[in-house]
Amino acid sequence: MSTNTATSTNEEPVLNEEPILEAVHLRKEFPLHSLKLFRPSQAVHAVEDASLALRPGRATALVGESGSGKTTVARLLARLYTPTSGTIRYGQEMVKARGEVTLRAYRRHVQIVFQDPFSSLNSVHTVRYHLSRPLRIHGYAHNTAEETQLIMSLLERVNLTPAEQFMQKFPHQLSGGQRQRVAIARALAARPSVLLADEPVSMLDVSIRLDMLNLLLRLKEEENMALLFITHDLASARYFAEETLVMYAGQMVEGGPSDEVIQRPKHPYTQLLLSAAPDPDRFGSTVLQGDRKESSRVQSIVTVGGSGEPPSLINPPGGCRFHPRCPYAMPVCRQQFPPRTELGGGRWVNCYLYGAENKTDLTATTHANGRPSKEVE
Repeated sequence: MSTNTATSTNEEPVLNEEPILEAVHLRKEFPLHSLKLFRPSQAVHAVEDASLALRPGRATALVGESGSGKTTVARLLARLYTPTSGTIRYGQEMVKARGEVTLRAYRRHVQIVFQDPFSSLNSVHTVRYHLSRPLRIHGYAHNTAEETQLIMSLLERVNLTPAEQFMQKFPHQLSGGQRQRVAIARALAARPSVLLADEPVSMLDVSIRLDMLNLLLRLKEEENMALLFITHDLASARYFAEETLVMYAGQMVEGGPSDEVIQRPKHPYTQLLLSAAPDPDRFGSTVLQGDRKESSRVQSIVTVGGSGEPPSLINPPGGCRFHPRCPYAMPVCRQQFPPRTELGGGRWVNCYLYGAENKTDLTATTHANGRPSKEVE
């Protein structure tokens, strides 16, 4: 589970809502088919043991570099992919893979917005067609007049006004931001309770990204939707989401309240991501004020972690997949993926440095080889 149930202590966040969509120990492999006989079967190990929970009225950001498995997780939740193992629950009911009627009912509640709006919209159909299909399929529009009224309402909700001017346009006649708004309106037409946004602003101009994020936030609050926001932009994650989860090479490595994860990252990979992102406030409050330990830690992460590349997901390394790039890797990191360690306040991390048996201080002064000295918290 990516978020913790509220407790009576003052340290834990109060989460009154039960998860509306929950994934437990999801795993996805894509088999590779070879034309060579007698060759051992291979597979792309895209997602390994991923768990998360989405709650009404809350946004969860899933961050990580390209190829980390973020989009695969979203497509698993949308049931575009069938999990190799693991379970997905909507409400209190397990989502089953078989049955067109069952999947259609599920997808009415769980909608996805793709990264590229041009490829997700059919270029030979108008905006009206794209929005009328979900209205008809899910039984919200029973005649042309009702359909027109609902389409105009959807366009106005995503700030495409006057709506009459957009209804008969084709995707190529719209700007990138307008196409993405149509894609969002199409998802809203099904009246979902969960919206999966797969990097919805990465294909847009910087000048309109904030406007698009504000639109999604407004819709989340108005509809009390649970929202999964997939991004590689840590600043967007902090601005947009109450909770942030971090993925690396198919494994979830850290999670918790967005401000805590981004301001005080625990996992070495999260620290690497933060060290690569420009943030004057963060560095102004640490390195620039003479915090030599922080400066040494960041430099160690950048020097060792930044020099490597993500591993192959066909033959991934054993244990924690970040260990070939981690300056703090221990022998146990190569043997077994670390269990989840609860840090309080909704924070958790999958890292042996924070296990009960080995609480190493990551701000410890590092040796010349990049390994931390054995100082204990």
